[in-house]
Amino acid sequence: MSTRRRIVQACLAAIPVAIVVGSPVAAQAQAKLKVAAVYTVPYEQQWVSRIHNALKAAEARGEIEYKSSENVANADYERVMREYATGGAQLMFGEVFGVEAAARKVAKDFPKMAIVAGSSGKIQAPNFSVFDNYIQEPAYLTGMIAGGMTKTGKIGMVGGFPIPEVNRLMHAFMAGARETNPKVEFTVTFINSWFDPPKAKEATFAMIDKGADVLYAERFGVSDAAKEKGKLAIGNVINTQDKYPDTVVASALWHMEPSVDRAIKAVKDGSYKAEDYGPYSMMKYKGSSLAPLGTFEKKVPADLVAKVKAREADILAGKFTVKVDDSQPKSTAK
Repeated sequence: MSTRRRIVQACLAAIPVAIVVGSPVAAQAQAKLKVAAVYTVPYEQQWVSRIHNALKAAEARGEIEYKSSENVANADYERVMREYATGGAQLMFGEVFGVEAAARKVAKDFPKMAIVAGSSGKIQAPNFSVFDNYIQEPAYLTGMIAGGMTKTGKIGMVGGFPIPEVNRLMHAFMAGARETNPKVEFTVTFINSWFDPPKAKEATFAMIDKGADVLYAERFGVSDAAKEKGKLAIGNVINTQDKYPDTVVASALWHMEPSVDRAIKAVKDGSYKAEDYGPYSMMKYKGSSLAPLGTFEKKVPADLVAKVKAREADILAGKFTVKVDDSQPKSTAK
């Protein structure tokens, strides 16, 4: 009897375990995708924040297990990528500008790991996808607003480096400004850094001294200078109007959710392949948008708002295409 009792007790003890293992909750836990990201700048930097926030949102939904590293030096980038790869990462994100060769080498060594990288280069089969900030459409719209808001006819523009990802947005912005103000002049400066607010601020002060009353804030620090001098600023990639309610008129916003969610789904259902994710940053895919005017809703002239809304509708309807110009923009101010 004692032997039979032990057998029955053992069977009963195994039942709850079987139920837990086979439950939807356990299946969901097992289905969590291991995602990693390697960033060369702080999480709060404009570009990286878009990727990081989209991945954090997927993590909050319970879809992925997310690990990341910020402020990784270029010399350490490959090593950190390999650590995540050998640690079981199934999908990896990051910006590989400056470490392109190293990142592609890792991709070759780990062909079963999906990599979606911010890059100006081409895809690399079977696993190296690329993306870019194709937000030139809302950048054009913010340019229209800037052209209509400047009183001096002079706009200052401060960028990080003159690479395609920056150049195309500046050119789009300039084209939009010329639509509403054909005589507008631009002063363009690059600070040769992705994160140096004091340097960007200094460059902005110099532009203001030369008459610029609207500043294009491609980098952090520009809006601070504009605020101090009582000038206007146009934001880029993220909306900072809550921090500068009397300074930032409008912003071209980048939303990485469409790209991030597409990659996660593809890896999960086994359909992932190397592709260009750049187009998913465009307005028709909800990868970018013009931020609400917010505190400037009643300060921007109604006729200017009407022009911008009409142009936005044309872009979404496919009736108007914003030209992509990756060449380095030049100053036009005399």
